[in-house]
Order: sequence, then structure tokens, then C-alpha cells
Amino acid sequence: MRNRALQLVVMFSIFVGPALAEDAAMIAAAKREGSVTVYTTLVINQLVRPMADAFQARYGVKVNPVRADPAEIVRRVTAEAKAGRFEGDVFDGTTTAPALAAQDLVLKWTPENAANLPKDFVDAQGHWFAMYVLVSTPAVNTQLVKAADEPKSWQDLLQPRWKGKMIWSGGTASTGSVGFVALALRELGPDRGRAYLSELASQNVVSVPSATRQILDQVIAGEYELSIMSSVHQVLFSASEGAPIKYIPVSPAALSIVSTSVAKNAPHPNAAKLYVEFLLSDQGQTIFRDNYYIPASTRVKAKDPEAFPDGSRFRGHFFSPEELVEKTPDWLAIFRQYFR
Repeated sequence: MRNRALQLVVMFSIFVGPALAEDAAMIAAAKREGSVTVYTTLVINQLVRPMADAFQARYGVKVNPVRADPAEIVRRVTAEAKAGRFEGDVFDGTTTAPALAAQDLVLKWTPENAANLPKDFVDAQGHWFAMYVLVSTPAVNTQLVKAADEPKSWQDLLQPRWKGKMIWSGGTASTGSVGFVALALRELGPDRGRAYLSELASQNVVSVPSATRQILDQVIAGEYELSIMSSVHQVLFSASEGAPIKYIPVSPAALSIVSTSVAKNAPHPNAAKLYVEFLLSDQGQTIFRDNYYIPASTRVKAKDPEAFPDGSRFRGHFFSPEELVEKTPDWLAIFRQYFR
């Protein structure tokens, strides 16, 4: 069977034709509604404000962003539903959509611009649509790690030189330690995967219950030499700002997505749909690209074309939002068995 990442690469290379026409009726209705409230996991200054400004300039509809992590978004939307007072129109995250869809709080609808996404990046039920791709790899401080010492494989992390010098996020995110457990088991199988994790545990990997961004900042600051799991787009952005950081394309990388959805009881339903269409449009995806995120659309390529696994030089394993929700408790239990 062909590697799943290679299949995604093939789909990414397909040109899907001219941009789809905009829905004039939706735009008119969105303008009447006047605004859209977005519960977002994205960095406000880096991405949300440029996206919101471009959307408002194009359609005259104001974007009200509310920053929160995925668990907070689920709690907020759930609380609104219980109170019967709905405020959020659009939400995003890696696992928010499946969690809220299980409570029937997500609109079933497919935007026209979803046609520009690979099949695996569109929920068949119409609950979520990928905005950008998370590629998780090791990252090193270039002032502390010589090029000759950079790991070329996951096996290299078992070398004595790395003992006590590596860090990762100890939370439940796919971009942290739990995501690495999933990656090891997927690549090596349950027995060999557990054997590898047991060896890695002897390297005294530092586990910190912080977001992947904060882990990367500690590596940039020189507190640790290497982050085992870092989001490539965060590394590229920091490097562009002059930080001594570099991602290492060790195969396989962990691939997941950050998706967007419309709330079933959105108070501004037309503005919500229009905003999601904009996120997936060429203009919206270019804003992701210009800020070093890896676009989900087949039509807009990443700033660093080598950042997305090509299936040969650089391989990856894709984990869907539903798989992350379903299997994270098991992966977390395995992580605790070896690393705590």
C-alpha cells in the first residue's frame, strides 16, 4: 500500500481549475448581519488580525476574534448551548469539531472552496474543513547543535549526546509527546514502537506541560538543544525573525490539520459561512502562506516547498481529527507508562 503521506502529496499537486464564483446572496446577507465572532486557536497578531482585516476590507463585515485553546472552545460552546445563549459563529482547532459534533453543535455544510482541499482534509459529514497543515518534526538550536550532529533519523535520538538535552510538550496535543507516541506506534507497530519508546525514556527527555510554541521558545533561548516535536510553521516563522532555530525533516513526521467549522446555532450564519469560504479561498490561504503556515489548499504552496512531506525524501503519517479524539487516551496512557 502506498504511504498515506505520498497520497496526500499527489492530491496536493492536482490543479483544480479557476476560482469558484462567490455567492452574491450570501455576501449580501452577511453584510446585513454585520459581524462574525470567531473562537480561534490561532495567534492573534501573527495571523488572525491580518486575516480579519483582509476579510473586512473585502466584504465590510467585522470579525470579532476570541483566542482560546481547543478544550476551552469546546467548554465555551457547550456552555452556550446549555444556557441557550449562542455567541460564537465560527471555531477552529485540531479536535474541536469532532468533540462538538458529538453534541450536535456543528453545522453540516460544505463550502464551495472545500473543492480546493485534498479529500482527507474535508469531513465527509460536512463538520470541518482544513485551514492549514501541522507538520511536526524535531527542531534544533543552531548555535548549540552543529550541522554534523543534527539527527538524521529517530534512532539518532538514542545517541548518548542527546541525553538530558531534549524537550517536548507533555500535554495531549498531536504536536507534543502524545503525538510522538502515536507516530512511533504507527511507524514501527505496537511491539517495536513500545521498545523504541522504552529506549527513548532512558534519554531523560524533559516533559513540560506547555504549548508547543512555548517549548520551541525554550530551545531558541538555549535552555535545551532540541525539541523532539515542533510545528514546522512555528520554526520557519521564528527563523525568519532571526532566531537560531531550524527544523529537521526526520522521517516520518506527524501530520495533522487545524480545521474550521460553523456553529450549528451561529447567530450570524451567513457571515460565518462567508468567513469560512474566505479562509479556504486563494486570498485566505495566501495569508496563511505569507505567515509561514502550510496551506491546506492545493492551489497555494507553502513558502518552504520542502516543509510538506513529499513521500520519498521526507515521509509523514496523517492523523485525522476523529482519530486524535478516539485514540489520544490510549496514547496518553502509553506515554505515562514510559515517561512518568
